[in-house]
Amino acid sequence: MTVRAGREFLAIPGPTTMPDEVLRAMHRPAIDIYSKEMLDLTESLLGDISKLFATKGKSYIYIANGHGAWEAALSNVLSRGDKVLVLESGRFAIGWGNAAALMGAEVEVLKGDWRRAVRPSEVEERLRRDKEHTIKAVVVVQVDTASGVQNDIEAIGKAIKAAGHPALYMVDTVASLGCMPFEMDKWGIDVAMSGSQKGLMTPPGLGFVAANARALEVHKKANMNTPYWSWSEREGTENYRKYAGTAPVHLLFALRKAIDMLHEEGLENAFRRHSLLGEAARRAVAAWTEGQVLGFNVAEASERSNTVTTVTMSNGHDPAVLQRYCKDKCGVVLGTGIGDLSGQAFRIAHMGHVNAPMLLGTLGVVEIALNALKIPHGKGGLEAAVSYLGEEVAV
Repeated sequence: MTVRAGREFLAIPGPTTMPDEVLRAMHRPAIDIYSKEMLDLTESLLGDISKLFATKGKSYIYIANGHGAWEAALSNVLSRGDKVLVLESGRFAIGWGNAAALMGAEVEVLKGDWRRAVRPSEVEERLRRDKEHTIKAVVVVQVDTASGVQNDIEAIGKAIKAAGHPALYMVDTVASLGCMPFEMDKWGIDVAMSGSQKGLMTPPGLGFVAANARALEVHKKANMNTPYWSWSEREGTENYRKYAGTAPVHLLFALRKAIDMLHEEGLENAFRRHSLLGEAARRAVAAWTEGQVLGFNVAEASERSNTVTTVTMSNGHDPAVLQRYCKDKCGVVLGTGIGDLSGQAFRIAHMGHVNAPMLLGTLGVVEIALNALKIPHGKGGLEAAVSYLGEEVAV
């Protein structure tokens, strides 16, 4: 016996649930990729992507996922043998560093902890010790979807500046762009990258990179450049060069609609929505932790992200059993624990196209599973989330 009907609801960190309006935007014929309509679409998207990154620099669109955007960011500003300092706070900065190593960079990891954010003071101290300025770039993620941590990107930027170090500051915003504040120029970020399938509510397949004037100058001497990723190759009067070939027309239709929807909501309102839903999820998990089986992966409350909550399970309980119940019996797909948290955690995503009914439904299903599987937990998690939103959402 189940209580599910219709398609599954994805409460995973990506690909996230897409609005019907975005899906419908793709359901139309392709257009002439050499037409003025295509040119206007490209220019409007590049302009809006720069606004999302909050930069006056250049933005680029790639037919790629976030891993491709990692390569695009690295290859345009590094030369083989350059040293990259990776700031660990989970899986994904490490993944970016691994990509850099495979591409020919020397990689150093500033050891962190999957249970906490990067400490800006540790970044400053390491850079101050680099008297010869051998470190050419510092890379970090704003939100790590494995650990659920949110890093203070502004504070890290200030630490780099305080150290007086010339390394490029490079930030991954795959799990944060469009969901929370990001100020590329104001925070001193040289290169930022993201993907389409999370906060931007678009199918996987588009990667984005933004570069400021300093990064564009470094690019002129970088020797990791390859034709597909190269910023230089994407300049020129021919519009197809913006995509290094045929444009991903239908994905662009989807992205245009998704960004229009963000404009209609208002970016500040979208940030507030994610903040409210993130805290509602945390209120529920906090109640459940009283059973001493479930817990927050991120120890400090202020470092837990507004886009995904990573919940640990202990005392011999297998999160896969909980996930299987939620999916098979109720049609809700939770994120699995990955990397160091494999087999030890599940994840609740609350990013992109998500609202109160979606989140509260997900939290309710988790409570059903906890009860059905007789997993010890504190009661009233869903009620705590409901009460919080009732107090915070104005009449």
